[in-house]
Amino acid sequence: MGVESVESLVIDEVAKYSLDPFGYVQFAYPWGEEGSELEEYDDAREWQLDAFEEISEHLENPETRFEPLLLARSSGHGVGKSAFIGMLSNWGMSTCKDCRILITANTEGQLRTKTAPEVSKWFNLSITSHWFNKPSLSIYSVVSDHEKSWRCDFTPWSIANTEAFQGLHNKGKRLIIIFDEASGIPDLIWEVVEGALTDENTEIIWVAFGNPTKNTGRFRECFRKFSKMWSTKKIDSRYVEGTNKKQIEKWRDTYGEESDFFKVRVRGEFPNASASQFYPTDLIDSQRGKHLNKSQYEFAPVILTCDPAWWGDDEIVIGYRQGLYHKILETYLKNDNDVLLANKLARYEDELGADAVFIDQGYGTGAYSVGQTMGRNWQLIAFGSQSSRPDCKNKRAEMLVLVKEWLQEGGIVDPDDELYEELIALEVLPTLDGAYTFPKKDDMKEIIGRSPNKLDQLGLTFALPVVKKDPAAKKLRTQKNKSYNPLKERLK
Repeated sequence: MGVESVESLVIDEVAKYSLDPFGYVQFAYPWGEEGSELEEYDDAREWQLDAFEEISEHLENPETRFEPLLLARSSGHGVGKSAFIGMLSNWGMSTCKDCRILITANTEGQLRTKTAPEVSKWFNLSITSHWFNKPSLSIYSVVSDHEKSWRCDFTPWSIANTEAFQGLHNKGKRLIIIFDEASGIPDLIWEVVEGALTDENTEIIWVAFGNPTKNTGRFRECFRKFSKMWSTKKIDSRYVEGTNKKQIEKWRDTYGEESDFFKVRVRGEFPNASASQFYPTDLIDSQRGKHLNKSQYEFAPVILTCDPAWWGDDEIVIGYRQGLYHKILETYLKNDNDVLLANKLARYEDELGADAVFIDQGYGTGAYSVGQTMGRNWQLIAFGSQSSRPDCKNKRAEMLVLVKEWLQEGGIVDPDDELYEELIALEVLPTLDGAYTFPKKDDMKEIIGRSPNKLDQLGLTFALPVVKKDPAAKKLRTQKNKSYNPLKERLK
């Protein structure tokens, strides 16, 4: 049989599943095929198939086909949310000409590094893979003149610019909207998207997925206030095929089944009024990006800090605090160029006239050593070292507690979305002696999908007491280091 004949058969077979994602997923992927990436899997996971079946029933019923279908799923970790999104998107694009899909997530980092790659993976695994071009933040048809009308876009949200979400219309065709890690998407974006639900004779599917990290907001209200509009289910990681049962047992033994940590990360349940949430949401909201006059903080010492990345897909974070004011100066992906990082720190130190520079010892020793060669008096901070406070288990706990006290005193945090998420996600762990202790960095990475480097950068500004230096001494130090070129010195 020729290539054209095979392709014609594929097209005819795919067309049968235009209203049936349940059947399409079983047909289009190489489940159980030897040598394929899905060799060890007989089918999609049970909860995924249930959701696909619900969509199929909705579309195959003439009375509901053109009514918007709204699905919300709260879940624990590792259940396969992104895989579902990938398979749903591939079905949507493969079985409907000029289908439009918009996918967004709680943060741009989540969208770029987690959601988009996973969706592209499921397009690549499909029998229709060759029908689409797949650059990093979009997927579109290879059919000429349909690149703009037959496509899936991964679009970061922005409160200041909602135009990308206001134009969500695809009258007479198919529109799929997907919110990944939906707890972190602001209410305003939800409200704007609702305007796309009015097109007649249009297949509209809106899916919201995520760990139920917040007890407030529109994702929470899908299960409460707006439950008549949304079809909702909670997915417990303990009962899903392929989840890490050993890790789940470890979390149960550490935190307890009734803890908010276990409810959110495993059971897929929303937290209580968050007794274990360390930084209250209302406190963070009140102190986030608030304006301060310079006179309210310029008298205080300037503390420059750096939290280097621990994992390959995490970011190095540089920022500073001066009294009640905090600002993130720069973030960039982990690399091993210690000279580059040291130069950045030296430049910021001189520009800001910093009174102290603190670096996380974990992966900061290289930059610190370069700084010593440059004549810089920087300090390494060991997060696991002993705390100077008896109510804190270690230095990291001490710093995070001091951040809370600073917020309560009027401290203003940088209005950065990822920092906000890291603050909200932090939970205090119960201990027999009542001392403060918090989830480890690797556990936090499981919670929010990345290392909490922005929060730890802020925490580092409280590592040690700092006294404002004499301006004349700062000027002398800057002049002394102006002529130093670390690259030149390295070549000697």
